[in-house]
Amino acid sequence: MRMTLLRLSRAATAGFVAAAALMAAAHSAEAVRAPEAVRAAQAADSLGSAAAGQGRYFGTAVAASHLDEADYVATLDREFTSATPENEMKWDATEPSRGNFTFGAADQVVDHARSQGMDVRGHTLVWHSQLPSWVGSLGAADLRAAMNNHINSVMGHYKGQIHSWDVVNEAFQDGGSGARRSSPFQDKLGNGFIEEAFRTARAADPAAKLCYNDYNTDGVNAKSNAVYDMVKDFKSRGVPIDCVGFQGHFNSASPVPSDFQANLQRFADLGVDVQITELDIEGSGTAQANSYSRVVGACLAVDRCTGITVWGVTDKYSWRSSGTPLLFDGNYQAKPAYDAVLTALGGDGGGEPGSGTATCTATYTRTADWSSGYNGQITITAGSEPIGSWTTTVTFASPQQVQATWNATPTWGGNVMTARPSWNGSLAAGASTSFGFTVTKNGSDAAPTVGACTAS
Repeated sequence: MRMTLLRLSRAATAGFVAAAALMAAAHSAEAVRAPEAVRAAQAADSLGSAAAGQGRYFGTAVAASHLDEADYVATLDREFTSATPENEMKWDATEPSRGNFTFGAADQVVDHARSQGMDVRGHTLVWHSQLPSWVGSLGAADLRAAMNNHINSVMGHYKGQIHSWDVVNEAFQDGGSGARRSSPFQDKLGNGFIEEAFRTARAADPAAKLCYNDYNTDGVNAKSNAVYDMVKDFKSRGVPIDCVGFQGHFNSASPVPSDFQANLQRFADLGVDVQITELDIEGSGTAQANSYSRVVGACLAVDRCTGITVWGVTDKYSWRSSGTPLLFDGNYQAKPAYDAVLTALGGDGGGEPGSGTATCTATYTRTADWSSGYNGQITITAGSEPIGSWTTTVTFASPQQVQATWNATPTWGGNVMTARPSWNGSLAAGASTSFGFTVTKNGSDAAPTVGACTAS
């Protein structure tokens, strides 16, 4: 559903001309806005909307078992724009016995996230841990076949629904050697298993971003140097890799390294995106808040740092719960670290998250129509209070294809477009703005379905 270039009929071309005029007008309007006004339009009162104003996502790990808890879901839906299944996509959960795939729990997370307009990170396809015993018992030839079948089957099940995949996870040793970690894959398939996994993954879902993910690589050290050398080699030889994930598990004994930003930048300079994928920082109060702020600031300073995921919604369910490492305490109250992150992202602090009553509505109009396509417009209208940002989803009927959008920043999950403001997020009470799109019908004249509008 992402934008592609196709030959268009004369009528479709006319539609594009109209769209281009609207886009030009929007850019002209944006050009005369004072920088202060642009920043004000981007400011927001949730982590996700504030990060979106900076061109990034802010996500969390999600456990399917907590999706029946009202406070958990309310915090998840209000604050985050990306979700990573915490354990539900790992090998033991998705293929407990050879060829027997179970996706129920992972589907719960994916379906909930997409219903809220969130992107989904897939975690993880090839990892030495949480492997069912049958994997390690295979000989080399069977293991290679099983690895590739696992990648194809899991990615195939979620094709078009996943923003980024952690294709290979934690393949390097800790310490000063920079060597590969012993695992069934490394020991039986050798160094080439990572490249093979990435090539298989690219063929399985060409639209998904493919990441290598690891911990203790946040600063420049032997382990991160080994990962760096691998990524550099992959890029030089055309091995498909799009991103590198830095987990970000910090505490007083392992603090945010002083060269964290420089390390992210050197990977970005190789031509890959960088993502902070499992952030949690043990501690409390000002010290914890300052550490979180440093991490966010480093990501914002690196153009190719595309987003941040914290590893859980609330301290009480964290794998490090005794260290209270997350942004919300066990009662879902925002901690000083939350305020620090929101401030670092340029958001509106000073009140309890979600305490506002701002609302908005989204309505659809077809503004132009021709035999092979149409132009559509979504009008966003603020309720009785001003809003700093908005989000809505638009679901298009298959096999329609969206050829252009304007006045909104879209992200995609299959045929569902999540639209966020490109510059027009801030609205006075009762005021409206709009965004639009050009669609090729491909035989379907069905109107798109517009989801709820979420204001912040």
